[in-house]
Amino acid sequence: MGNFLRRRTPNKDQSEVSARSNEEEQLDIRDIQKIDQYKKGISHMSDDKMEDAIRDFDLALRLDPSYVDAWIKKGYAHFHLDEFTTAVSCYDKALEIDINNAEAWNLKGLAFYRLKNYEKAIQACENAIDFDPNDGMAWYNLACYLVLSKNVGDGLEALKRSIEIDISFARKAVRDRDFEYARAEEGFRRIVEVVVLEAIRQGYNYPGKIVWITSMDKEEVDYALTRLTMNGLVVRREQRYGYYPFGRREEYYELAKTIAERVGSTKRTGLLHRTKTISAPMQQLRDISEVLGDAKMALEKGDLEATTNCFELLINPSKHGAAMIEQFFDDHRDLRLYQIRLKDRGLEYLNTHKTELLELVENIDAKIRAGPVSSSQPKGQ
Repeated sequence: MGNFLRRRTPNKDQSEVSARSNEEEQLDIRDIQKIDQYKKGISHMSDDKMEDAIRDFDLALRLDPSYVDAWIKKGYAHFHLDEFTTAVSCYDKALEIDINNAEAWNLKGLAFYRLKNYEKAIQACENAIDFDPNDGMAWYNLACYLVLSKNVGDGLEALKRSIEIDISFARKAVRDRDFEYARAEEGFRRIVEVVVLEAIRQGYNYPGKIVWITSMDKEEVDYALTRLTMNGLVVRREQRYGYYPFGRREEYYELAKTIAERVGSTKRTGLLHRTKTISAPMQQLRDISEVLGDAKMALEKGDLEATTNCFELLINPSKHGAAMIEQFFDDHRDLRLYQIRLKDRGLEYLNTHKTELLELVENIDAKIRAGPVSSSQPKGQ
């Protein structure tokens, strides 16, 4: 009877299991606590309370010194307090744990940029691109740093890569003062012209409206309009207001007929300036289909140069890119990413991803052949 009443002493194995269980339970609680502190830090950052956010991230890091996201966000909070050297230290801590973290490399470059150490900013940005070559912002930042360090040629190449990934970087670049040294270069002027052409295509066809929508200087817009007019890409018109001799005239611009037929256009009508997007004309869709056919043949032959040339026609805004963005936005994005990888990795990438590339090309062509493609719908300005 006494044996039943007596407490049994756990054996060694049971003690070890119990200890491990307690340790795992403590780790789980610690993980919950660190994530909770991290979320509080993010909340404080969104409220622009950077000092409070830093305290939260510090508490999270006490619980887990290898919490990479907390190191990165702590660095970002210090960056917003203009504590750039401290921010770099935080990013270094994150990179000690995860050397492949492209975000940490990109933000480290941004901190060095604010310290005006463009050489180190370039190095950090190049590392970010090595680990994530499809990061358009990293390419854009690299372009800024290169131009600021007076390496304008390489800077424009990096800018071109960023625009290939996301065309919105073209609009960003034309109003970014970091490209001051590059504005006289032919390559940058072409980017400005593409942005002006796109503004006109969207119905912002008066110089004042183009200045407003692009945030460019009026002189820059006027110069681009002059070049576009001389090259036959746009046509200058005049609108008369009032009666002679008290009336006034105001110039506006339209896409040249051949360009409008190829890329479509947007008309703004009515008191509320509601818009109607005109879908790409059938002739351009036929042209795109022809390029897709050429791309399919090039892929089947394993011809890298012909494939990249076809993709360039489909991506470039001055070719079929604008219509592709309008009609097949997601497919256009995929084409850009594949084009970058093909340029970076060459024939080996083409051969290992031939099936995926052919499927993408065939899917776009099938959408065109299925019937009229249109995104026409009234929408607010």
